[in-house]
Amino acid sequence: MTVPALTYSDDQAAAFDSVAEMLRHAGIDLDDNLLMPPAGGADQVLAVTGKAGSGKTLLLAELYKALENAGVDIVSGDYERKKKDKRTLAILAPTNKAASVLRLRGVPATTIHRILYTPVYDPEYERIAEWLAGNGDRPVIEGMNEIALDRALAFYQNNKSIPGALAAAGLRGSDFITGWKRREEPLDIGFVDESSMLDDKQFEDLKEIFPTLLLFGDPAQLAPVGQSGTMVFEKLPKERVLNLSRIHRQQADNPILDLAHALADPALTFEQFERMIEDASKKDDRVVWGQRVEVDLMARSPVLVWRNATRIRLINAFRSVYGAPEDALLEGEPLICDGIELPLKHRKKRLDLEARGLIKGAQVVYLGNGRKPGFSRLHVMGAEDPQISAASIVKIEKPDEEEPFIPFAARMGATFLHGAAVTIHKAQGSQWDTVQVFAPDLFAAARMGRSEAGQPLWKRLAYVAITRAQERLIWVVRNRLSKPSGVLRVDDLRAAPAAPLNLEVQTDDPAA
Repeated sequence: MTVPALTYSDDQAAAFDSVAEMLRHAGIDLDDNLLMPPAGGADQVLAVTGKAGSGKTLLLAELYKALENAGVDIVSGDYERKKKDKRTLAILAPTNKAASVLRLRGVPATTIHRILYTPVYDPEYERIAEWLAGNGDRPVIEGMNEIALDRALAFYQNNKSIPGALAAAGLRGSDFITGWKRREEPLDIGFVDESSMLDDKQFEDLKEIFPTLLLFGDPAQLAPVGQSGTMVFEKLPKERVLNLSRIHRQQADNPILDLAHALADPALTFEQFERMIEDASKKDDRVVWGQRVEVDLMARSPVLVWRNATRIRLINAFRSVYGAPEDALLEGEPLICDGIELPLKHRKKRLDLEARGLIKGAQVVYLGNGRKPGFSRLHVMGAEDPQISAASIVKIEKPDEEEPFIPFAARMGATFLHGAAVTIHKAQGSQWDTVQVFAPDLFAAARMGRSEAGQPLWKRLAYVAITRAQERLIWVVRNRLSKPSGVLRVDDLRAAPAAPLNLEVQTDDPAA
């Protein structure tokens, strides 16, 4: 079968040429596959912007392939070769979910948090990593047979993940990664997807690490809280921003993208937009005019809302219909990481948690109690090594109550909120096959008449919410909840044992 040659649109071709010119100034010639040492001149930042469906991800993927073909090493955050003279590329996203979306498309992306820290490998297993990365001979490892090494090699050839390859050989992360350390040396070239989510501090940190930085972002999304409605790429000089205006279609038109782009019409009212959704639902089953929230979907795909009060009510309704007790979590309940509460003396443990994917906003499924009091077994959605056991502080917010209810808690560790519903702001960077949008909240935003960056707030909210859906959009118009078809399930997530993180409380009393 012959694969058809990729054809760029005019704006994609122009953007590719502009990026290639920036890389040429940085010592990388994509035309001749010629690599030179970094010139050491002024740092370069360029942004590629465009709405959903404009081809940003396709362009990112093709630029990655071109750099890899030119001989640039890919820094994935899980292992790095020790050659100092190599040119490198890191492809980053703000969240686990956004990085996993790229990985599913063959792009070896990792999170920004993960790239800030580098793993420290056990010297014995580092020999396997060096061999897989093409930097050493096939090793002989005590306790590992040739079949295990063959499995590791076969996995790495398809996925380019050292931890994944070692896991395929029968090892766990705790076997071969002994710790994490803060990155001390700057990197080379950085691609950042979903850059509309970056705040000013993250942007400055990235510029310190990457002398050549390329941002990909959607200007129609919501700016981070505290950014006054402005995204970091909107502060760049106009000549440093490349906009993709053409919308690329699949063979059949995508009704979800059609609805998202209809929001650009300044004359469109909320009522007219809802009529468009209802009409689309009659023609295409990828759009659903929902009369209730489908509770079966909420464990893996949270309902998207605008108001916190709505989020809390839906979470408590979800727990009620599943019969969740007041003082415990059910296996399969969804959680959202809300940060890490550890004192400075536990800095290494904080790095362990963040490097394993437990960053603020991470989507997690509760698998059950850990072996120690206050510990939970967790599946981090979208993480490369998803199953861990960690000290947890779980907060269940209640309607009309200021203080959350805490069913159980370690004295320190990762903190979690319930994840059956999330605000649209926090959903940015994530995608799900099916997305439920709670329309009464957006109607409330429309009635308030608020604007953000010159556009009605309800339109920005609707755009972000709609474009989280990969396959199907459910526009929920009534404040009702369905009954569950069965119990919460976790059997599909238990493919591998959880690797423990020893977040034990240390005391100053040696006898304690």
